[in-house]
Amino acid sequence: MKRLVIIVMVMVLFLAGCSLESPLEKKDSGKSDKKKSDVVIGVSISTLNNPFFVKIKDGIEAEAKKQGVKVKFADAQDDAAKQANDIDDLIQQNVDYLIVNPTDSDAISGSVQIANDQNIPVITLDREVAKGKVASFIASDNIKGGEMGGKLIVDQLGKGTKVAELEGIPGASATRERGKGFHHIADDDLDVVSKQSAKFNRTEGLNVTQNIIQAHPDIKAIFAQNDEMALGAVEAVGNKDIKVVGFDGNEDAMKSVENNKLYATVAQQPDLMGEASIKTVMDLYNGKKVKTKNKIPLEMKKQK
Repeated sequence: MKRLVIIVMVMVLFLAGCSLESPLEKKDSGKSDKKKSDVVIGVSISTLNNPFFVKIKDGIEAEAKKQGVKVKFADAQDDAAKQANDIDDLIQQNVDYLIVNPTDSDAISGSVQIANDQNIPVITLDREVAKGKVASFIASDNIKGGEMGGKLIVDQLGKGTKVAELEGIPGASATRERGKGFHHIADDDLDVVSKQSAKFNRTEGLNVTQNIIQAHPDIKAIFAQNDEMALGAVEAVGNKDIKVVGFDGNEDAMKSVENNKLYATVAQQPDLMGEASIKTVMDLYNGKKVKTKNKIPLEMKKQK
């Protein structure tokens, strides 16, 4: 009798465990038999305090609505630890796919690997991750964009021009790649007298540029690895004859170029990035092959 009771209890526990399984049949390919209207996509954005990433969010929302799928957003506020917690929360909520715009390419690797263990396909936006399996990485060609910024300065001001560089968040792939592209040109044709991190932040861009100008009053140009830092640099430059080149093409930067303040910006298309991420998810959902790297075109916008 006692043995029969134990067998029954084991069966009950087994059935209870089965009932906790997600209704999504998770496969490595990402293909699902779940109804499209029931699909939930978790999205972790590095910060929504930057117009560029707000545009990415807008693109995601618009395409998700068009496709008829649900989206849950989390704002990491440029905090890698918070982003790790956010992603863990999204996984606990049984999202079917993850779209991640990493704050730090190394720090977020563990979270991606946890998603891998749960068979949740991951797509990264704008910045890569150092480790973990990613179905698709969607971004502008940051190396090419850095080269475009450096070449513009050489073309407009000549070889040997003294310049400064404002770098982004240390560890972010965009920081490494944009810097790498810029130095492909600058190391041969420009004199980079200073490069400092301003963490992709406008206020930091202002403060760091003030210090650079004080130490190097003879610089003629500044390459900033994003527009927020560039706009801070423009404030610090004031009426001085120093050309500032940014990167992103966000709305504030475009207005500044039109008003002949910011000299130029390497313009991305963040709304198209967001749109492409949802389209990639839907391709996975339908069992289609996706590009492991999807490059969104860049365009130089400068004063006329």
